[in-house]
Amino acid sequence: MANLHSAIPNAHRTRRKVSAPLRAGDRAPAFSLPDADFNMVSVAGLRGQNLVIYFYPRDDTPGCTAEALEFSELEMDFRGSDALVLGISRDDCMVHGDFRDKHGLAVQLLSDVEGDVCRRYGVLEQKEYEGQRRECIRRSTFVIDRRGVVRHALYGVSPRGHAAVVLQLIKEI
Repeated sequence: MANLHSAIPNAHRTRRKVSAPLRAGDRAPAFSLPDADFNMVSVAGLRGQNLVIYFYPRDDTPGCTAEALEFSELEMDFRGSDALVLGISRDDCMVHGDFRDKHGLAVQLLSDVEGDVCRRYGVLEQKEYEGQRRECIRRSTFVIDRRGVVRHALYGVSPRGHAAVVLQLIKEI
């Protein structure tokens, strides 16, 4: 009997590739994503400075708001350490703009609606919600040095107090 799966063209398969988690020493995957103002942000254009890229589940939820506020409060400290902080979720640009404006956030929020960058960074996980399995972001942060190398890959972090821990990691680079 023929393998039915092999008879289905690739375009009709719905499985998406999920990358293995990143580790310290890995090269950070390159990407370009739009921010809350629809401006494209390219990681390749940010080489030469340290980066903090944090992935979070959803705008305007209690944990995500606390995390974004803490990163925003420490923005000048991060800049003083030659580091740029980027927050990424699957919310669209308009939602990011509303979230930023509502809370006066200073961090740059990027939109990965399709989840492609999330997959490359290995931050998606399957969760069951209201009887259905969904692909959700596992709260994670990456500290990336000036050469584009991951120095710290932190998965499953707690949002409160996390920004201060990450700032200390940046200062140690």
